[in-house]
Amino acid sequence: MDEKIKKLAHTIVHYSLDLKKSEKVLITFQTEEPKPLVKALIKEITDCGGVASYIMSDPELSSFLTERTDEARIALTKKQKEFEVENFDAFISIQYRVNDYENHLVDKSITKALGLALEKSQDIRINERKWVLLNYPSPLDAYKASMKIDEFKEFAFDVMTVDYSAMEQDIKPLKELMDKTDKVRIMAPGTDLTFSIKGMGSIPCVGDKNIPDGELYSAPVRESVNGTITYNTPSPYHGTIFNHVSLTFKGGKIVKATADNDVEKLNQIFDTDEGARYVGEFSLGFNPKILYPMGDILFDEKILGSLHFTPGRAYKDCYNGNDSAIHWDMVLIQRKDYGGGEIYFDDVLIRKDGIFVLPELEKLNYGYHNE
Repeated sequence: MDEKIKKLAHTIVHYSLDLKKSEKVLITFQTEEPKPLVKALIKEITDCGGVASYIMSDPELSSFLTERTDEARIALTKKQKEFEVENFDAFISIQYRVNDYENHLVDKSITKALGLALEKSQDIRINERKWVLLNYPSPLDAYKASMKIDEFKEFAFDVMTVDYSAMEQDIKPLKELMDKTDKVRIMAPGTDLTFSIKGMGSIPCVGDKNIPDGELYSAPVRESVNGTITYNTPSPYHGTIFNHVSLTFKGGKIVKATADNDVEKLNQIFDTDEGARYVGEFSLGFNPKILYPMGDILFDEKILGSLHFTPGRAYKDCYNGNDSAIHWDMVLIQRKDYGGGEIYFDDVLIRKDGIFVLPELEKLNYGYHNE
């Protein structure tokens, strides 16, 4: 495990951040559990001439404080986050999951007010600074993945340290194809969806932001989405897990949203603001070591043979004009063991049952075959 931690730290500092001498890095992490990784990161940062700093937080205390947030604390938090983006070149955020329901009592008005106050600094942090986000494996994660704790730790570090430099090369033909595509059609059980990505371009995600990684995303032309998509993995949102979510679109807008549970709450989320009923991201996932959902989107959106179609805010680097307080990645797996499915680009089949069928895209199957 020590060697895997060292390998991950080296990947983050030298590949993901491509850190240069004298650049300043802020490491934020939850609980003391990630300390072995934080120490390895500090060593890599300082060995290459960088400057490291850290902030450790406790999820329970953070939630308790957030529940009691007033205007004065919002103003102070705004200043703190502005200081961070003004004084650091790169950010490493390490989450440690202890309880998905820790924040469920935070008043929505507080969440909205904090979001508005931090919008500018968050935009700078995401779009003008280097950053990496990852989860340090926890017992809660192991439980979600139906694994023993030690087994999950081995799995998590293997997943997080795949050869991203090779993936960066493997993804180029798919990016070239997606960049010139107009019409997309997605078919699967309960799904027949069409939209355009003309002129939107595409962004490779190969270990330079999220860890683990392995996706290529674009965004639909905002009003072009029509039809229905039914997601076959759990869709968690702020402590509530929605199952079998089905969304019907007309002119880009969600006109019907159903699930096996909490349908009223589901629609309340989509009524957060106008942009919540439009889509900000379309992405294909292909991490070769992630095959099954575990209810953690950082992993699930990278599942081999999957796609996610995301109601809410569009990313600035692939911007379709949609803004929202939400960005809800929801995952559909199209492998045979999940019911199969097809993706067409301009009426040409490019992926069937989770397997890329065009010769130039076959490397992204990473040896996987539906059997």
